Amino acid sequence: MNGLAGRSAIVTGAGSGIGRATALRLAAEGARVLIADLDAEGAGAVEREIKGSGGEATSVVGDLGEAAVVEEVVSTAVGRFGRVDVLVNNAGIMDSFAAVADVTDAEWERLLRINLTAPFRLTRAVLPHMLAAGRGAIVNTASEAALRGSAAGAAYTAAKHGIVGLTRSLAVMYRGKGIRANAIAPGGTATGISVDIDAEAHGPSVVMGYAANIGRVAEADEQAAAIVFLASDAASNINGAILPVDNGWSAV
Repeated sequence: MNGLAGRSAIVTGAGSGIGRATALRLAAEGARVLIADLDAEGAGAVEREIKGSGGEATSVVGDLGEAAVVEEVVSTAVGRFGRVDVLVNNAGIMDSFAAVADVTDAEWERLLRINLTAPFRLTRAVLPHMLAAGRGAIVNTASEAALRGSAAGAAYTAAKHGIVGLTRSLAVMYRGKGIRANAIAPGGTATGISVDIDAEAHGPSVVMGYAANIGRVAEADEQAAAIVFLASDAASNINGAILPVDNGWSAV
């Protein structure tokens, strides 16, 4: 498995969950991987695991909601690997499932800053390098919440719908430049992401009413497999796609 040999990749939220599984899969395919995460311990563990298997990796720890951290991630990848061939915008946080009337400004701004603005800034930062190389693959982690209005709260739903729009805009704007942009839309997945909700509040009580349709909960590696496929040359003519990885939840 060396389908990405010689390529370099940035994976955000790579210290755990889908990001970790993606970083490990990319490394197994021969890619050099920059692990970006807020959790130093998790990022370090993944870096050591990749190196222990003979791969090449480095890590940057910080809050991607801060523009300076975004710049550090990209400059470190370019400085260490000389290029950025793949960007996986995976880092994200959940909301409290709050309905619009109950969303605070702080929750709204935090969700959009991490789940939408950070991917935008990272993409903007890597694009000059991809354009100079004449190729690149960007894979965003959207969500089942990007396909419907009943899988999370208002803030998370709006941010993930924004990811879909960002993905499609990139695909149209840069398809003539050798750059592809796609996204996966995970359904329920076993990860370490935390959810703090008041089950009695209006938003959670509505959303949980639709939870029966979620189906089987996926493993993080199942999401990672789809991400790595979209990043690879096997998906060379796939651009602007939003791929549900949800065991058919979006078809219900």
